[in-house]
Amino acid sequence: MSVYDGKIWLRSYKLGPFELASTMAPYPKVPVFTFLDAAVAKFARRPACLYRDRAMTYKELGGLVNRLASGLRSIGVEPGDRVATILNTSPQYVISDFAIQKAGAVHVPCSPLHRCHDLALEIGASGAETLICLDDNLSEVMSHDFSAGLRNIITTSADDFSAMESETVSRPGRLNLRDLIEQADPTPPTVDIDPEEDLALLVFTGGATGRPKGVMLTHYNLVANTIQALPWAIGPLRNGIIGKSSVLIGIPVFHSYGHWAIRAAVYWGLQMIMIPDPRDTPGIAALLKAHRPFMAPLVPTQYMKLLEHGVGRTNTTFTSGAAPLPPELAAQFRKMTGMPITEAYGLTETSPVTHFNLSSFSKITGFMPSEKKASIGVPVADTEARLVDPVVGSEVPVGEVGELYIRGPQVMKGYWPTPGRGLANGWLPTGDLCRMDSEGYFYLVDRDKDMINVSGNKVYSTRVDEVIFEHPGVAQAVSIGIPDGDRPGSERVKAFVVVKESYAGKLTEEELIAHCSERLAPYAVPKTIEFRAGLPMTVTQKLFKKQLRDEEIERSKRR
Repeated sequence: MSVYDGKIWLRSYKLGPFELASTMAPYPKVPVFTFLDAAVAKFARRPACLYRDRAMTYKELGGLVNRLASGLRSIGVEPGDRVATILNTSPQYVISDFAIQKAGAVHVPCSPLHRCHDLALEIGASGAETLICLDDNLSEVMSHDFSAGLRNIITTSADDFSAMESETVSRPGRLNLRDLIEQADPTPPTVDIDPEEDLALLVFTGGATGRPKGVMLTHYNLVANTIQALPWAIGPLRNGIIGKSSVLIGIPVFHSYGHWAIRAAVYWGLQMIMIPDPRDTPGIAALLKAHRPFMAPLVPTQYMKLLEHGVGRTNTTFTSGAAPLPPELAAQFRKMTGMPITEAYGLTETSPVTHFNLSSFSKITGFMPSEKKASIGVPVADTEARLVDPVVGSEVPVGEVGELYIRGPQVMKGYWPTPGRGLANGWLPTGDLCRMDSEGYFYLVDRDKDMINVSGNKVYSTRVDEVIFEHPGVAQAVSIGIPDGDRPGSERVKAFVVVKESYAGKLTEEELIAHCSERLAPYAVPKTIEFRAGLPMTVTQKLFKKQLRDEEIERSKRR
């Protein structure tokens, strides 16, 4: 039996002084929208959404969802159809998401920042014939020929369902979301859903690194992951949280991390404080201070900006995902706020959560064990994980680096449109390189594609980023491998840095390289460091390494 079959992480299933369940199975085989129905029945008068100074109760939210589900059916949306959305973090997204699924259809969420090419790939590949989008995105949609395949285009204003809401505007050949809801039957359609087979979400991922792939997530995938994540990780504290608190959602909800936050909030009847623009650092800081939410799931770049902004002391529990969290950033943020950032891990293909760092999460119990810093944590309930040598395919021992494989009830059905595509005997190869310690805690080392090959030596770019960020003058840092013109087949390490305002004009390339030389192997030290006013971000606020690599390759061609 391998060390992974033994699941040594089960010994670490502790939240401070509380023992956590080794399993949450069996998971209910129900459609994911039953979570909302239950919240409406139990927390009807509780606030469900706060969006731009307007609050909405769970009873109001449930009524809007039921009407839109009826409205979608009235315009020809049938079970199994795909319905695409281009929406920001807003009530419109939540209403559309649950309504699409209540109509028996499949939700295809797209980014409001995507341009025609990306939208054409995603909407075209999905076969969606109905689209719900922001007014601001309509011209982008109509400028491409894929719009000809859309039977229904439903538009909404970013001001809808906010305190700034105004009269609806009718457009020839277009439906208005609020009008469609108002005119629809309040009784939703009856649908026959097989939770283990029928899709709830079709999410396209990988566009930042190649052609997007459609991830098929069933109702059962989403139901299971909702229960096996937050309700498992902080289950012992549930009585003080359910129906009594709020979650600040400052991440894009078309992304799997943001979608998980919605489901987690609805499952426990929590208010969703919705930030329409993830780059609105002052707005996030103001709402944290005004509402003191129980939890705020954010990404590392948002924590960097909050640190620069000066968010101050708080009792909010913070979680980080979607990208590696630099340890120095976590330490600085904790010093400022008094709260640790709990790192978690997941992928779109896993609905998304697979790991939680329970040791840092334990702060909310008032009991502080020794923390597993820089760890993505242990596999969540009913999740199997193993590390595999990407070259020979055998499992690696404890403490060594291998590619992370995941198996569990949250793992996707496959890549669209073929069930099982992307899986290996039920296991998902993640492409992420990790190591596991003797207590079952996992540490993300790098993405396989981000590992830099310097004359045969492996350089983990994440580690280089962490070392650079340790310098007090650095606000943001990212490193990449670029072709080494003097050594064919080898790469050089190049770093890109944004300097803190207080260090502007003072921090030099030589000083940073010397800083790295003291902490990294000689071959891992960046050969060059380029200072920039800002770094490119993906639509989910991750540092965009691919764009930097492409720029460097194009630059080398011109030399």
